Amino acid sequence: MRCLTHPLLRKLLSLPPQCVPGRGTPRKGAVLSPKQLFLRQSCSAGPGLMTATDVVHYWQKVFETNGIPEAQESSQYIVSFVLGAKTFQSLDSESLHTPLTALQQEQIQQLSYKRLQRMPVQYVLGEWDFQDLTLKMRPPVFIPRPETEDLVSLVVEEEFQKCENSTLCFPVPVPHPVILEIGCGSGAIALSLLCKLPQSRVIAMDKEEAAVDLTRENAHRLQLQERIRIIHQDVSHSSAKQLLLWGPIDVIVSNPPYVFHEDMASLDAEILCYEDLDALDGGDDGMRVIKTILALAPSLLKVSGSVFLEVDPRHPNMVEQWLQAHPELLLTLRAIHKDFCGKPRFLHIQKQSS
Repeated sequence: MRCLTHPLLRKLLSLPPQCVPGRGTPRKGAVLSPKQLFLRQSCSAGPGLMTATDVVHYWQKVFETNGIPEAQESSQYIVSFVLGAKTFQSLDSESLHTPLTALQQEQIQQLSYKRLQRMPVQYVLGEWDFQDLTLKMRPPVFIPRPETEDLVSLVVEEEFQKCENSTLCFPVPVPHPVILEIGCGSGAIALSLLCKLPQSRVIAMDKEEAAVDLTRENAHRLQLQERIRIIHQDVSHSSAKQLLLWGPIDVIVSNPPYVFHEDMASLDAEILCYEDLDALDGGDDGMRVIKTILALAPSLLKVSGSVFLEVDPRHPNMVEQWLQAHPELLLTLRAIHKDFCGKPRFLHIQKQSS
């Protein structure tokens, strides 16, 4: 597991007990092993008669006993996945009350053991939904967060508004932007934009080969490979020539590494043990990659082109001050948008004419 080898963790953390199978800290009372709890639950339910509801309750107790966060949700997602449903709430009455087969219980057990090792549910299931798309997920590629769906919506709204105000879109406002995503991860943002903007084309780049491969796989699964170019490249080593495959860019979008380095050690064990920490660590001020993107943006964007960034709530003022200190970039912070928790999370930055 990554907990045992990553230098950041060796330096900043003593190994979290939750990262090691069998060392989870119970909340209350004596710890029962999964096998012991299973036998107790099976005896009370009757041999071979455990329903989906029974199994959810059983694994919820196992997770709670071993200090696994979101125990109920984790159990419900795993059971639902094995039964072919997206959520436990979407299962019909028959599925909820019909005894599970031995094979189904074995599959649930195998997935639940992974969760006991603090593997995120997204990796346990091997897939996750984002903006109505079901995407393949695997470690260590960064898992898209729910708030990032709002970043996609902001880009889509801006493009439709821009098109409605342009005579080039007359008579029907259909955006056809060229979009660059920096740090594509699983491809969640890029592929969502291709679906929401059917005339768009996207260049998706990431410095990690695992992310590039996963984005390519998801693009093919969704049959979007003809409108996307996926580049294995570090933005800090990129030139405008390498990225202008379809001419000047209309939109640059990124959920870059923005966690302050000093905050990395406090991240959840699920993140520290499994996800690519380079996709999170933004350096001392959280702006290492943000500054690189903004410095490159003017050579890529059309006049009035936009940069959309997801950032730490502390960053909007920091970014605005940095842009004011670099007037030669001709970039202006146009808008700050809040996430669903009311925190300033998204920046809209626009290129001005010289």
